[in-house]
Amino acid sequence: MKKTRFVAQAGMIAAVYGAVTLATLYLPFSLGYGLIQFRISEAVTVLAVFTPAAIPGLTLGSVIANALNPQATWPLALFDVVFGSLGTALGAWWMWRFRGRIAIALAGPVVTNAMIVAAYLPTMLKAFGLQGLYNVFGLSVAGPWLPMYLVGMVAVAVGQAVVIYTLGWGLLAALRRLGLEDMLKN
Repeated sequence: MKKTRFVAQAGMIAAVYGAVTLATLYLPFSLGYGLIQFRISEAVTVLAVFTPAAIPGLTLGSVIANALNPQATWPLALFDVVFGSLGTALGAWWMWRFRGRIAIALAGPVVTNAMIVAAYLPTMLKAFGLQGLYNVFGLSVAGPWLPMYLVGMVAVAVGQAVVIYTLGWGLLAALRRLGLEDMLKN
């Protein structure tokens, strides 16, 4: 029974994360993707504080959302499918690992996504014709990689932190207030 519950929770979390991420494509400026991103679905990552089923659930949800992104150009989209999902998996694992210290736990997806996504973001944005975002910071995608990586790390971290420490922490508090924390535990 416990294995069935784990798989069911992981599947539901994957569906919610994937659907909310894809829905952000229809928000102004596709806020869930790009150099400056506010992926609202990242608030759901707080479920990893309650259940380890969130780790594969969030990872699968990220794979689905990144693979089905209609703005992605294959085979470059594989960067986001593989490495973006790796950032989500590591961030979810971090949350589960540090679940007893919420402020530290919530930093997991912020740190892992900032470090990983920023590494391939210049290549993807150049392919999508969105390299102008780096121009705002006086950078060119034809220039050195390290400055673009550092700017990308800060931009992704800020977007992640805003979503996770506001919406995510609010969702965490609401789940606890409603007494749903025990329902999610395996």
